Amino acid sequence: MTARKIILGLTPALLAVAVAGCENNNQMAMDPPIADDGDMGGDMGGDMASFDVTPCLTQEIPGTGVTVAEAVVPDTLTVDYRSPSGFPNGRALADPVIDVTLAVIFLDLATNGPATLAGLPLNPPENDVAFRSDFPYLAAAQGTPPASDTSGTTFTFEMSDDSAYARVDRMGMPAVSTALIPTESKVPYNDAAPEDDADGVFVDDITMVLTGLTEALADDLVGAGLTPCATSS
Repeated sequence: MTARKIILGLTPALLAVAVAGCENNNQMAMDPPIADDGDMGGDMGGDMASFDVTPCLTQEIPGTGVTVAEAVVPDTLTVDYRSPSGFPNGRALADPVIDVTLAVIFLDLATNGPATLAGLPLNPPENDVAFRSDFPYLAAAQGTPPASDTSGTTFTFEMSDDSAYARVDRMGMPAVSTALIPTESKVPYNDAAPEDDADGVFVDDITMVLTGLTEALADDLVGAGLTPCATSS
């Protein structure tokens, strides 16, 4: 059985178990927000509701045939030639990957689609310099003085064995390492591999932080007219 099949088989169950284990221990593994009055904690304390994020992880991302749990873990970039291209199936340069990722982990996708946050007028409408139509697709480097352009016909691709490289950051699925892994676990997470994801090494971290973030943001999401995927527990 391939590692991919093992991961997809284990992920939903592992995440569900981890969520259940977090029901009585929902403290976020990160610095609490600072309230406007200067007190630490903001909306994190007091009568804050407790949420079950299981529905967020088990809902299917429209048009992909995979659940959020299967997309988030393992932290890899997947390309399925049988499906239309575009994030989360591959990634085009213009894809709003962070906005889509945050939408699928926080919002009820039956009510608010994956592009909901990307549609908010917060991002620049376009690049200051257009993409190229052929490889390497990115526009020529800018600077002062401007860098000279090249014909884009001569490239050298490194073909060393995998063992010659050192993993610095895992960003196959954007926002997982950044938003769902607590500070003290980021280095071990980036040093780890998809096989560790399959073993559920970081499932507790992901579910705990997602639960904490949901508890902090749920009222803001509702106030903005959005429907969170988590349910009150």
